[in-house]
Amino acid sequence: MFQAVKERASDIHIEPGEKEITVRYRIDGRLREAKRANRQYLASIVARVKIMAGLDIAEKRLPQDGRIRRRIAGKDVDMRVATAPTAGGERVTIRLLDRSSVLLGLEDVGMAGDTLLKIRSIIKRPHGILLVTGPTGSGKTTTLYACLSEINSSDQNILTIEDPVEYQLEGISQTQVNPKIDLTFANGMRSFLRHDPDVIMVGEIRDRDTAEIAITASLTGHFVFSTVHTNDAAGAITRLVDMGIEPFLVASSLVGLLAQRLVRSPCRECAEIVRPSEEVVTELGLDPATFFAGGYELPVVKGHRPLPTGTVLRGVGCPSCLGDGYTGRTGIYELLMVNDAVRTLTLQKSDAATIRRAGVKSGMVTLRDDGARKVMLGLTTPEEVLMVTAESDA
Repeated sequence: MFQAVKERASDIHIEPGEKEITVRYRIDGRLREAKRANRQYLASIVARVKIMAGLDIAEKRLPQDGRIRRRIAGKDVDMRVATAPTAGGERVTIRLLDRSSVLLGLEDVGMAGDTLLKIRSIIKRPHGILLVTGPTGSGKTTTLYACLSEINSSDQNILTIEDPVEYQLEGISQTQVNPKIDLTFANGMRSFLRHDPDVIMVGEIRDRDTAEIAITASLTGHFVFSTVHTNDAAGAITRLVDMGIEPFLVASSLVGLLAQRLVRSPCRECAEIVRPSEEVVTELGLDPATFFAGGYELPVVKGHRPLPTGTVLRGVGCPSCLGDGYTGRTGIYELLMVNDAVRTLTLQKSDAATIRRAGVKSGMVTLRDDGARKVMLGLTTPEEVLMVTAESDA
């Protein structure tokens, strides 16, 4: 555990094999083998982790969930432990939650320029819904916490229902869902409406029930933050309509949809400045002539200066980044503002691609466009952006 925290891992996987136990760390979104142990130690390792997490060491046939809190290397680390029986024995997954890494401001998570200004104007509205979309592990919760931290003040009553509560935020009432006693997202939100809230944050809109209550809350003078699992911002509108929500309710309650991904940042110790090929520049959606002439206007990002004209960074690999060439991650964003054009398309039940085109026409910066800006600022590399935006390239 100490080693995983030292190497900035987000997860530890303890996996039993036929002859050996494999331990892997997930660092910056990638799994990497850390160590191996003889299989004879499996029972001892699993039992030790279970005792630390307050689990039943005698129950080996059912999956179990628990929590460990430790102070490691001067950091408060929360660990969520999950065990599961497999054919080779019990496997253990430990999710490490470092409090300092999630309680970031909007500028710290990689937002810049017009996207940052628009998000700040959205979250100060008295009512409406802001949806953050993206696959699992794309930093949606961190973004929501950054938004809540920005508006958290003594004159705001902020309530959240999450699965699970990842971090306790000072001055905010946070509730954890508990399906065993029927405390679901929908039921939690229903009770919240009787607590005179200004802002409600719902961990995820998974079903029609939760969506309907979120929309009711937004139409009765509350601001609602939530997440939806879709690939891009426009897809969230069609997802809500597919759930059975009336298009006019979707159109009148949504104020903004934010899609995001995490891209790895080049290691500051070993990254070198290189001139990319014209093919790579074109793939990023940039015009090579303008790129090499330095004709693109870039947003100001806290603590970063743009690279020399016509260059990008490439991670080489050194002991500091464990030979990867990357350390840490930053976000790339696509913010779709729900304007009159988007509302009209929503009422017509248009598909996501049509809504997306309307968004681009009214000035939306797509994931790939934002990624290209981050490449020119030296915050990430072309390879990372092309990889994480592959499915949104259509």
